[in-house]
Amino acid sequence: MKFYVLSVCLLLTTTFVSAQAYEGRDDQKFQVGANLQNNGTGIMASYDFGLGENISIGATSTYLLGIDESVSASTWDRFDLKARFSAHLGNIIGLSDEVDIYPGLDLGLKNFGFHTGARFFFSDGLGIYTEIGFPIAKYKIEDLEPAEKLHNQFMVNIGAVFNFL
Repeated sequence: MKFYVLSVCLLLTTTFVSAQAYEGRDDQKFQVGANLQNNGTGIMASYDFGLGENISIGATSTYLLGIDESVSASTWDRFDLKARFSAHLGNIIGLSDEVDIYPGLDLGLKNFGFHTGARFFFSDGLGIYTEIGFPIAKYKIEDLEPAEKLHNQFMVNIGAVFNFL
């Protein structure tokens, strides 16, 4: 019973909080979380800076900590760095201020790709996010070794997002 009452209180508290997922120009977000892909899992961090009402640029970096035993990956194979551009659609499609959906493009060390994600803020400074991504154009396409397929495939990121306003 105590758990039920606590859950209801938390739900009501987060419902009445005035958080905003994307505020436009000069908005700053930092995300950190887990990166999940075939044959590897790791950590991901990203930073986004708002250029306009619905546009941001940023950078993302991923390092794979856990690699499948069948893959012989160097430090370079485990690491990826990308510049990114995102379009924030939450206010365009009429979502609440706490929610943001953002598709975008990445230009990285391994490929040119696409990402799309969603953020939900519990308060002005803290929220959660999930993101998917995949390559549109790989720099090397023929005879990829298993280690070269890392960061060159469908991936999922989940974690926490922080607001730096």
